[in-house]
Amino acid sequence: MAGAACFATVAVPVGSGSGSVEAAATGQIAIFYYPWYSTPRRDGGWAHWYVQHDGAPILSTRYFPARGLYSSSNLKVVDAQMREIRTAGVDTVVVSWWGFGSPEADRLPLVLDAAKRNGLDVAIHLEPYPGRTPASTALDIAQLAQSGITDFFVYDADSDPSAAWAEALSGLDGVRIFGQTTLVGRAKAAGFDGLYTYDVGTWNGSTFARICTEAHAAGLLCAPSVGPGYDARLATGDQLVRRRRGGTWYDRMWRAALRARADLVTITSYNEWQEGTQIEPARAELGRPAYDGAWGREGAGAERAYLDATTRWTARARTGLPQ
Repeated sequence: MAGAACFATVAVPVGSGSGSVEAAATGQIAIFYYPWYSTPRRDGGWAHWYVQHDGAPILSTRYFPARGLYSSSNLKVVDAQMREIRTAGVDTVVVSWWGFGSPEADRLPLVLDAAKRNGLDVAIHLEPYPGRTPASTALDIAQLAQSGITDFFVYDADSDPSAAWAEALSGLDGVRIFGQTTLVGRAKAAGFDGLYTYDVGTWNGSTFARICTEAHAAGLLCAPSVGPGYDARLATGDQLVRRRRGGTWYDRMWRAALRARADLVTITSYNEWQEGTQIEPARAELGRPAYDGAWGREGAGAERAYLDATTRWTARARTGLPQ
């Protein structure tokens, strides 16, 4: 799209029709972030780094973080992560959230403070926590919005009827709510302000143009998700694999999102190591490679390859350079 802006500027109602905002009100580029990692030294036990196989713990990722197996309750780690995200040209960090009282909820204030110090907005990724319903989600959104958060992403939105979502969300005001779905009609009927795809294993970018065209025709924001690859075999046994292909898969998804005139680009993910979608720096360790081969880089030179690629793509997205 040489010589043209890459982002659409669709105005949509905020909440239940209280007014309108431009698509980029909370940032044109957002990244999904997981504050759920724990270590014995800081938190009293491991969380999300190991899984049990045949009665023995094994590392649940095919990669290894460059900063080691860290705790998400470590302020220095979180601050460094927010700085990396902002330097890569991302505007908003979308924090995984599993209900009040969850470790992710308890760590949200730490993320909010670190994000603010680094010039980032914060949005919430409302996960399928136990007992989640459209009604409970609406109550959670109302409470979380008191912290100044205005953007919310509802994972697995299709698991509840559109009518139930529409009824629950109708009383909310001053927020934008995105449903994870590729069904534009359902998103519209549910009262969402926009939709996103999240899943970079199934949705490879080939449908982004159709989805965004339909979303814009319906007056909805389109926030397709791009990612470097997917491989959750160690953590979940899921046999679906999207290989990184030396970085070309990430480039392909970015091109598809920008050519679709996305209102927001959402990145899956900064640090979902168990599903292999992370762009956080990785190092060679324990027989695991760094991002060797990505854009021709090897060893230590490959550790930050995906962050550097993100920086290039966010710059292109804002300047409208040829894709």
